[in-house]
Amino acid sequence: MRELQRTIHAVVRAGDEGGFVAECTDIAVVTQGATLDETVANLREAVALHLEGEDLESLGLAPSPVLVVSMEVHPVYA
Repeated sequence: MRELQRTIHAVVRAGDEGGFVAECTDIAVVTQGATLDETVANLREAVALHLEGEDLESLGLAPSPVLVVSMEVHPVYA
């Protein structure tokens, strides 16, 4: 039996036209927001809606997985 993932990973980056974009790397969820707080709130809601009614085990996920969010930033060059 394979081990089920306890986490869903997502990356937040600056949007091309302002704001932020969040994209899950484990499931097909992408969302955006004007602020980081709005983007994370939208991400939580989008993931919940995506997983609603799904058999998590069939997706390779353990019950009640945790969302782990990383932020992509570009260094400032002098």
